[in-house]
Amino acid sequence: MAFDRSERPRLPRAIKILVAGGFGAGKTTLVGAVSETRPLRTEEVLTDRSVGVDDLSNVEAKRTTTVAMDFGRITLNDEYVLYLFGTPGQERFWFVWDELAEGALGAVILADTRRLADCFPSVDYFERRGTPFVVAVNCFEGAPSYELAEVRLALQLNPEIPIVMCDARKRDSSREVLITLVKHSARLRAEPVG
Repeated sequence: MAFDRSERPRLPRAIKILVAGGFGAGKTTLVGAVSETRPLRTEEVLTDRSVGVDDLSNVEAKRTTTVAMDFGRITLNDEYVLYLFGTPGQERFWFVWDELAEGALGAVILADTRRLADCFPSVDYFERRGTPFVVAVNCFEGAPSYELAEVRLALQLNPEIPIVMCDARKRDSSREVLITLVKHSARLRAEPVG
């Protein structure tokens, strides 16, 4: 039996999004909070071999680190599926970024106000590639609180780059960050947002 083209089921369009930022900024947490499936994680326990290599200042309680990527999926509707790729935060794993960034619609850069300078490499990387990105300030308990304008100034972000507050542990908050990125990317590409 032959199918008419209109009868064939259409596969949803895959949209690739990166989640980047410094070591301990909450990338794994954000991917896990929004993924509809159990996320793939490549976390390893920090050992004494990371002493002098990984800077644990202000994240002393961190016990694991992503060594390759995190992966999650969100089905938006019959037409679109988001695939989330969390990047590793430490410099020694940055070689993975080029492969992960290939074909990405854009990136979320998580900023931690306890270690704000840690997201500079992410900002520089995506600016150089011309990849649309948004900055999401992850609100950690007990972390210094700044106005978004202060964070924008500290990161030297252009006014057109969206910057938002978020709690990476919360699904709705993380979802709003992703929506902000998709809208920003569509604006840059002058595409309608569905």
